Amino acid sequence: MDYVAGLELQAALVEERRAGTIGDTLLLLEHPPVITLGVKTRQGPSHIIASDEELAREGVVVHETGRGGDVTYHGPGQLVGYPILDLRPDRCDVHQYVRDLEEVLIQALHDFGITGTRVQGLSGVWVGETGKERKIAAIGVRISRWITSHGFALNVATDLRHFRLIVPCGIADRGVTSIEQELGRGVPMAEVQASVARAFTAEFGTRT
Repeated sequence: MDYVAGLELQAALVEERRAGTIGDTLLLLEHPPVITLGVKTRQGPSHIIASDEELAREGVVVHETGRGGDVTYHGPGQLVGYPILDLRPDRCDVHQYVRDLEEVLIQALHDFGITGTRVQGLSGVWVGETGKERKIAAIGVRISRWITSHGFALNVATDLRHFRLIVPCGIADRGVTSIEQELGRGVPMAEVQASVARAFTAEFGTRT
């Protein structure tokens, strides 16, 4: 789905969720190659390394967005999740919400024999030994009056070369990876979607 079309769809669903005409919803999709800028880039997209000419040659476009975080890349082979949730009354904690999304992805990766971890002070999900972690999933959310949008991006079979066009999430001292790279083989996107959906339902499907 085109990135702008994805933004428009999210905006419409947010209003429907606010009005109570739909329930909590999770969108799972892929985007054509796009670099997105979070609110941390408002002083300028300094973490885009590539020139305009190089971006054009690679077929990558750039869009500003209303999510939190810095700069990231979306493209084919990456599973993007947009939860449209009403966090009221019992989940009104932004930091915990991000941790809950991380847990969803950690559990989904476990289905494929990959151990996902957290890194102190950094959002997202990582793999690898301490100090040499590689980011496998990025998180950047927007919450407006406790209705969520934007969300996470899990690298399944992403073209990792495109991350060289940016400083991913503004973090220069760690690399990026994908399920395919960690396993040394391809995994059908449908299987990853199913695992993420199951883990998401386990985390958010019931409330106490």
